Amino acid sequence: MSGLVLKLGPKERVLINGAVIENGDRRSRLSIVTPNANILRLRDAIHPDEARTPVRRLCYSVQLILTGDVAAGNSRSELLRSVEELSRILTDPDSRRQLTLATEALLDGQYYQCLKHLKTLIPREDRLLAASKQ
Repeated sequence: MSGLVLKLGPKERVLINGAVIENGDRRSRLSIVTPNANILRLRDAIHPDEARTPVRRLCYSVQLILTGDVAAGNSRSELLRSVEELSRILTDPDSRRQLTLATEALLDGQYYQCLKHLKTLIPREDRLLAASKQ
């Protein structure tokens, strides 16, 4: 069986195709076998007020697709443009790899995977912004 496997902690919440699902009192595993299901762990969600940096804004835009607030088809070219802009700023090999993986996921309509790859860039962006303020 292929698909996405979610490992949920006690009382953890996840959004699947617009429905909020809360886990019980024990750890559990969910296998999502429906292709292209929109899934977002609520603990990973970015609040609109937190989307103040380029990477966070891009993550938030992808998140809006996962929550169903924005149509995927209408946003794809804008998201690709944003990833391209980030690739001009984040030029180290690991960032480039994550941006490439995010782009591939975006082109395949795998928005959860795209978000996952983009979120790995947030700590790096934080360090760069902190260094530029010194």
